[in-house]
Amino acid sequence: MQMSDTRQIAASPAEVYAALLSPEVLEACVPGAQDVIGSPEEGFEATVVQKVGPVKATFKGAVTLSDMVPDESLTISGEGKGGAAGFAKGGAEVRMTAKDGGTELSYDVEAKVGGKLAQLGSRIIDGFAKKMADQFFTNLQTALEGPAPAEDAPDAEKKSWLKRITAKN
Repeated sequence: MQMSDTRQIAASPAEVYAALLSPEVLEACVPGAQDVIGSPEEGFEATVVQKVGPVKATFKGAVTLSDMVPDESLTISGEGKGGAAGFAKGGAEVRMTAKDGGTELSYDVEAKVGGKLAQLGSRIIDGFAKKMADQFFTNLQTALEGPAPAEDAPDAEKKSWLKRITAKN
């Protein structure tokens, strides 16, 4: 399964890039993530619980970052084993470009599954993979921009959270 998309994020490319390197942000953004530990240099270990059609599985796996060009692009690759459910692996090439006072983030995603999951059929798997990728990048956008603002809600909470995350990297 392959897919591509683009979205506009109201944060600088440096903020988006720093967020993608943070295990706390990755844990908050990956749907079903229970635990993400590690570093961009050594890779991350993750535990993710997902239900795909009738199959629910806990995947334990590794996530690596490569082809890293600060504030411009990186490749996220992951592979997880879900016991009897099978395995899932995939990656995303992510590009960031300054545009309209924020960042245009574009990505190309590829995913593969095996075992019981593969028996569900490509239509279910493709739909699930697209939903997961969309949810990850929507969660990333929300983490960087904050929830949809009320008319007079201050932006201070979002900025302080973002400063804590980017200061760690």
